Amino acid sequence: MAELERAQVIAQNLSLVESRIEKACKSANRERSEVVLVAVTKTYPVADVEILANLGLSHFGENRDQEGREKSANVPAHWHFQGQIQSNKIPSIASWAHTVHSLDEKRHCEKLARSLPEGKKLGIFIQVALDESPGRGGVAPDGLAEMADWVLTFPFLILHGLMAVAPLGEVPDQAFGRLASIHSVFSQQFPDSSALSAGMSDDFESAIAHGATHVRIGSSILGSRSNPL
Repeated sequence: MAELERAQVIAQNLSLVESRIEKACKSANRERSEVVLVAVTKTYPVADVEILANLGLSHFGENRDQEGREKSANVPAHWHFQGQIQSNKIPSIASWAHTVHSLDEKRHCEKLARSLPEGKKLGIFIQVALDESPGRGGVAPDGLAEMADWVLTFPFLILHGLMAVAPLGEVPDQAFGRLASIHSVFSQQFPDSSALSAGMSDDFESAIAHGATHVRIGSSILGSRSNPL
């Protein structure tokens, strides 16, 4: 696909996604400004990130450290790491990411704090386990307060709130309804950390209806990863 045609298709897709976000916000009696769109660019080339930046987006998400490191070096923006954290990748992640969406272990929290460049602050979302599937990560709801207290002991880690992924095969409204209840309790305990990162291409309207402040959208903007635009 020619560069100009690619840019046009991405612009059209982004416009459609923005319309869907606006409609979802209106249905939930929320302002569009309450929801941050994080464009997930994993597996897509840096040229796509540049197109999105030229269209006005400033928040980008990566699941892989190497891709995030390389793309962030080419496109100044607010970069989010949202993949499963590997201990040996933490120093690199701390060097380029501005926000981490997937913290679920105390040891990773401590290592992130130690690895930050001098003076840098790092936003943190604690990942909530909404199911018991092994390998999907997350902190059980009854362990969230303890994890939050731990994050708050590190002055350069800024606790934003909670993050979750709807379990595979579960109706999004059901999963995000459960998450909303968990988030409500957490927000009362930690009122300065009330953000909620939830919702992807297939379910972000439901996430917005249940209070998401950050949605992580890739394929609806950039095309299927198995069959790129």
